[in-house]
Amino acid sequence: MNLNKQLQPDCIYHIYNRGINGESIFIEERNYTFFLQKYAEYLSPVVDTFAYCMLGNHFHLLVRIKPQEKLKSINLMSKNTENNEIGLHSADFIVSKQFAKFFSSYTQSFNKAYSRTGSLFDTPFKRIEIQHNSYFTRLIWYIHFNPEKHGFVADFRDYPHSSYHSHLLKKKTNLKRDEVISWFGNEEEYQRFHVDNHFDKELTSMVIEM
Repeated sequence: MNLNKQLQPDCIYHIYNRGINGESIFIEERNYTFFLQKYAEYLSPVVDTFAYCMLGNHFHLLVRIKPQEKLKSINLMSKNTENNEIGLHSADFIVSKQFAKFFSSYTQSFNKAYSRTGSLFDTPFKRIEIQHNSYFTRLIWYIHFNPEKHGFVADFRDYPHSSYHSHLLKKKTNLKRDEVISWFGNEEEYQRFHVDNHFDKELTSMVIEM
């Protein structure tokens, strides 16, 4: 399993990162809100987000890299407009650079708030490409189930820092809510799948552990 595989346009990835040496990256409620704000600022332009979960010392994401032409048009990295897709114009470079800016911005604020210095996140962040549609629903369940798995709550549905409830709300969101619900069929099936599903061996190849 290659956890450092280059990111490709239009591909879906399970992305994970944690605090360096297992340090906490979320200490109080405002950290979660700030994390999502910075995520929207730096990463929403380059990825579509399907699901997330933030837990103490790590987080999980399910994202799709935007198309190559979209990444180029954003012009985040360089004013050079040559029509090549390697180096500075590769999806891996552009998206990874945005993740680096995201981590740096969050780290600077976190360090200032808690009087610490140095890196906060492991590098590089880990990723697994999801190539089979059959894994989408189970991986979303796995991401949402993590708080229960790690003992944060007795029932994952009670955990406030995942996308589980965001998929069921009607208010505006940056999540690809409609696409996610369509994978399950409808909202009722989405909820039923989350309650009825159990971890299976086939999913282990798509899971990034701490």
